Amino acid sequence: MKRVVLIIPEDKFRDEELMQPKAFLEKNAIEVKVASTTLNPVIGMLGAKVKPDILVSDIKVEDFDAIVFIGGSGSAQYWDDPFAHQIARKANNSGRILAAICIAPVTLARAGVLKGKRATVFSSEADLLTAEGAKYTAKPLEKDGNIITAGGPSAAREFAEELLKALK
Repeated sequence: MKRVVLIIPEDKFRDEELMQPKAFLEKNAIEVKVASTTLNPVIGMLGAKVKPDILVSDIKVEDFDAIVFIGGSGSAQYWDDPFAHQIARKANNSGRILAAICIAPVTLARAGVLKGKRATVFSSEADLLTAEGAKYTAKPLEKDGNIITAGGPSAAREFAEELLKALK
């Protein structure tokens, strides 16, 4: 069975960016874990309440087929987080699927894994991607090699479908 970890901030993740991919992947026989920097219930921007399964600090990249950073205003907590950067680099270097949606692709950019890659992000943060050497496309969804990025809540379903396709 394929395994995916969805990384959310400890406050203000974007509900549909977590819930749609999680439900879609689980419906398609993918094991999904939710990780955060707390094991206490986390509240989404639209009010969803989620109890993380594991701490980000306990993620072992080799245990997962895909590492996914979920967006929402709170996800900026990982932009400059050395451990989040380490996870992103390790996933990328080992050829695992590495994905991010909304403003979370900034974490990947700052980890150095988007240099020279086509990527997208919520439009307000486009300059932060290009500043780190990414080729910002402004598309709702972008896949370049093993890296999948999406621009926000309206792309959550397409993001989930692309994750599943990459896992197959």
